[in-house]
Amino acid sequence: MTRSDIAPSRAYLPLRDYAAIGDGRTVALIASDGQVDWMPVPALHTPPVFAGLVDAAGGGRIELRPQEDDFVTSREYVGSSNVLRTTFRTSTGTVTVTDALVTGVAGRLPWLELARRIDGVEGEVPMRWAVVPGSIFGDGDSDAMGTGRAPVTRVDTVHGPILRAGHIDLVLVGFEHGRLDPHEPSDGFPDGPLSFFGAFTTAPGSRHLFALCGTDDEPIHVPDPHNVDRGIDRTVASWEGWFDEFGYEGPWSDAVVRSALALKLLIFSPTGAIAAAATTGLPENVLGGKNYDYRFAWVRDLAYTVGSLIRFGLREETHAAVSWVLKTLKDFDGDLHIFFELDGTVPEGPGKGEVREVTAEGWMGIGPVVEGNDASSQLQLGVFADVVGIMRRYVEAGNILDERTSELLVAFTDAACRNWQKKDSGMWELPEEHHYTSSKIGCWQAITDALHLASIGEIKPTDDDLEHWRRNRTLIEEWLAEEAWSPERGAYTMHPDTEALDASILLHAARDFGPRERLEQTVARIDEELSAGPLLYRYSGMSEEEGTFVACAFWLVEAFARLGRADEARLRMDELVALANDVGLYAEMISAEDHSFLGNLPQGLSHLALIDAAVALRDVLDGQEPQER
Repeated sequence: MTRSDIAPSRAYLPLRDYAAIGDGRTVALIASDGQVDWMPVPALHTPPVFAGLVDAAGGGRIELRPQEDDFVTSREYVGSSNVLRTTFRTSTGTVTVTDALVTGVAGRLPWLELARRIDGVEGEVPMRWAVVPGSIFGDGDSDAMGTGRAPVTRVDTVHGPILRAGHIDLVLVGFEHGRLDPHEPSDGFPDGPLSFFGAFTTAPGSRHLFALCGTDDEPIHVPDPHNVDRGIDRTVASWEGWFDEFGYEGPWSDAVVRSALALKLLIFSPTGAIAAAATTGLPENVLGGKNYDYRFAWVRDLAYTVGSLIRFGLREETHAAVSWVLKTLKDFDGDLHIFFELDGTVPEGPGKGEVREVTAEGWMGIGPVVEGNDASSQLQLGVFADVVGIMRRYVEAGNILDERTSELLVAFTDAACRNWQKKDSGMWELPEEHHYTSSKIGCWQAITDALHLASIGEIKPTDDDLEHWRRNRTLIEEWLAEEAWSPERGAYTMHPDTEALDASILLHAARDFGPRERLEQTVARIDEELSAGPLLYRYSGMSEEEGTFVACAFWLVEAFARLGRADEARLRMDELVALANDVGLYAEMISAEDHSFLGNLPQGLSHLALIDAAVALRDVLDGQEPQER
């Protein structure tokens, strides 16, 4: 199959146009016109069978729309769920489409089940749909033309046809969905048998449904479509049952709740790992060359997520994430990696730890589209703070550490003491190693948290260990005072060899590694030099290379709140909350010029930062001391 075999149904849409649904194993992105343009099958970290988001011609899509071209849509999530409802209005009538990645009676289904329910509301609306798999990512097989794509084939079975892309089998069921014979010519529909497609007309009170089910290298279940229909309602109830356990009262509650639901989409339920984002290859600028894969579990992001989940009293996800990261670290004998595969393995080889370019043109033609992330081999000293910090917050929530975890944390703290004087790649995974200020603060924080855990008896260092830790904490404080502080800039710089400012220092705004007035001055300089309206760039010089980084803008709000600038924080928070898309989601970056989305989405760090800023600012406005990060 070549790109010309699958004609794109339409051009690329802005990234702001996408909403996300999920089932605890994968995520689908649905455009405002009803088209599914991204869905890895069966899991988030596996190759996407539907990837029109990054290759409109060959990536694959699941199309559903009125046959009349002139229609308008509006959409919302159903209640407090990750089930999406889109309303289509045409000149002849109105219909609603409810999209869900269905969950089962006992929780997550062992297969993928994407359900699309269409209800007639007013008038009559002719509708069309198509399921067109793509194979641009492949699975190690190649087609006859040697493009690197696994070919899509049709297999006829006793229970009807399936479509096969590599090891992925797809079957379609439905009722009143007007499925057409792929061997008969149908004007306006995909040519040939390598798709499912159909058409029907709605009427007031009518109901139509089709569902796509998929498995990976295993038998495929063919569900009763009426049970799938009931499953949509069951899925809504499941999400709302989860929400009933969620606790947040305060300003910006809609944004906080939606951000928590977005984070839930990124939790990989088979292991408890948390993906940084749901996509790969989306550009951080319009020039290309900065297209990364974030479908991995970063220890840093997991640490921040655990902190947020604990604040909301969510027990299962918290314990699952903590258990996953500890088991993974123990499996590798304490060898500290900055991220892992969602199944707990270390990324290796092309498309894993090594970057592999995919034969896709890229969203809006901006490439390259890649699998894998070569930052896996970097040294990032901030990870020490992430791991020890997770455990401190976990204990403070009323939990108890086991003996082997105590030994692991003692070893990590010792390693922070041994390694803090080294150069590293910093939080931003930069190729050139330096003595990054934020990395040193991270080591300081790791030692501080370990000393606290030791003081309450949760870890068991020796007296010599404690003396060694305290001595190194003091040495780091001295280094920060002498090397990281620039009197000329009136700020902590990114590293001693530059005058550049780094927004990651905002994460440490409430920590007492140095004089408070120096932190206040640094925050003021960052605001003055890196801000673009309410938004913020990651560090000096990035305005020429990429969009603003959403998380950084919320970090500044939190820093303002913690440093006594609550009125400014509230104003900035209101402006940032208004920059979400129509269903409350954020990508990794936002263009300072037109507020278009850039980078992968939904991005966990963006939503985490929103939650942390809202909670800290709420506490300050209520006259309380914000919790530590």
